[in-house]
Amino acid sequence: MEDKDIYFLSIMKKCQAVLEGHFLLSSGLHSNKYFQCAQLFQYPDESAKLMQELATKIPHQVDVVIGPALGGIIMAYELARFLKARAIFAEREGLEMRLRRNFHINHGEKVIVAEDVVTTGKSTMEVIKIVENLGGDIKGITCVIDRRNPEIKLLFPVYSLIKIEVETYKPEECPLCLLGSSAVKPGSRGI
Repeated sequence: MEDKDIYFLSIMKKCQAVLEGHFLLSSGLHSNKYFQCAQLFQYPDESAKLMQELATKIPHQVDVVIGPALGGIIMAYELARFLKARAIFAEREGLEMRLRRNFHINHGEKVIVAEDVVTTGKSTMEVIKIVENLGGDIKGITCVIDRRNPEIKLLFPVYSLIKIEVETYKPEECPLCLLGSSAVKPGSRGI
């Protein structure tokens, strides 16, 4: 980890946004660490510092910042403020991610997808599909925490505040489960 990553991670820890235990991630994988960015975003001054720094990493002019509900809503809004762009979010309708609330993307608009934490990129790719179907020009993906394993590649550049490798396990191979621990799901699709 770079010095800036360590500094940003210290802010996350100060906001109690880094949890340790046994967690079930939205991807279905298990992990001993969970990043709860909602804890960070309850502190506007701290999150503004991080979003301002993240905005400086994006080398493109951006018209729209879009995040998936729930984790990307506040992040998209705050990042859009520093990029002087519009902020919108996609949300699930049944099993499918969609734009609702009369949100739109005009053909050719330059778009950044904002996600709080990227592990497998599944939610991010769902949002990218929406943007592409509407003719948006995707300029990249932003996240507070990029915790992807090296073998997970995304189709667009990823601009993150913190790049960190955290072990994840398939449920049937999880050493924490083998020790008798039960995974908890603290995210937006859990408790």
